[in-house]
Amino acid sequence: MDDLEFRRRLLADPYDTDPELQAAKAESERHQNYADDIAELDSKIDQALRVDVPEDLADKILFSQTTDVEQRAKRPRWHLAIAASIAFVFGIALGQFNWGHATLDLNQTALAHYYHEHAFIEGINEGATIEQVNAKLQPFGKAFNALPGEVTYINHCSFGEQHALHMVMESDGQAYTVFVVPSASQAPAQKSDGKMQAVSRPVHSASVIVVGEAKSAAAPIAEQLQQQLTPRAI
Repeated sequence: MDDLEFRRRLLADPYDTDPELQAAKAESERHQNYADDIAELDSKIDQALRVDVPEDLADKILFSQTTDVEQRAKRPRWHLAIAASIAFVFGIALGQFNWGHATLDLNQTALAHYYHEHAFIEGINEGATIEQVNAKLQPFGKAFNALPGEVTYINHCSFGEQHALHMVMESDGQAYTVFVVPSASQAPAQKSDGKMQAVSRPVHSASVIVVGEAKSAAAPIAEQLQQQLTPRAI
């Protein structure tokens, strides 16, 4: 098994127990270190996506005021309605927070994935066709009608706790890393660390994330991909 295939297999599933993959890992210290790095990154992403909410949070909101029976009897009943409304609105707001958090995590995960894998696939040009891209998308029930650039790399990868399409394309002399994730973000979003930016767009129960240089046309590329991605029957 060559280095590129070894890396592809681990990116697709960091915990793959296939004997051939395990043998390749055991025969090289470099392979073992790479496998450990992938597993550690996967664990960090998993921890970052977990947001614990105290079980008694709603009770604290509803019952934080005095429980004295006489005081409650004197209090106008509209206060109870307000308290119930606050709890209801809080529930909706919490749901919106979780959606927003997921959107931000898509971009953060994409940036982390880019930095971890960029050196391994830089310079590769597989010259993939749109038919090959759509073949990789088939398990997700999606396909592109057109692509705004030349595809130099295409594979499946582990993206947090789910599998995704990992693609590198060149457009107008710029390289862009593209992820198609089979879970929808609530709204368009982007994140930049000053050097690179990640732009996510929801589309057909999925998300397209484009990573490019901070001053590149990552947003227009993401919008073109969003428009060209269509549902296909699995």
